Amino acid sequence: MAKKYKSDIFRVVHEGVTDMYDSGFVSKETMKEFDKSCLTPVEVMSPADIKALRVREHVSQSVLASYLYVSVNTVGQWERGERKPAGPSLKLLTLARTKGLEFIQ
Repeated sequence: MAKKYKSDIFRVVHEGVTDMYDSGFVSKETMKEFDKSCLTPVEVMSPADIKALRVREHVSQSVLASYLYVSVNTVGQWERGERKPAGPSLKLLTLARTKGLEFIQ
């Protein structure tokens, strides 16, 4: 999956620094800082946040599940607070909350 940047400017800067890192001109610590500042940060989402996102986007649990590549049961468990999204699912939810579901399609 391609990296998702805050903006095109962040993408260009990050790609340039990545090239410098690959060439040995930038330290691993500096590269980590650029990753933090340029890439969309992952945000913790409560069950209410997940349901609010789904309602805002006017989609069912089934449709949201298909966007996130998870089961309908998983989305229901997130919304009831029985489980918490993590990893790629949480990243996709964060992107959907900030940029809309169409962005992650």
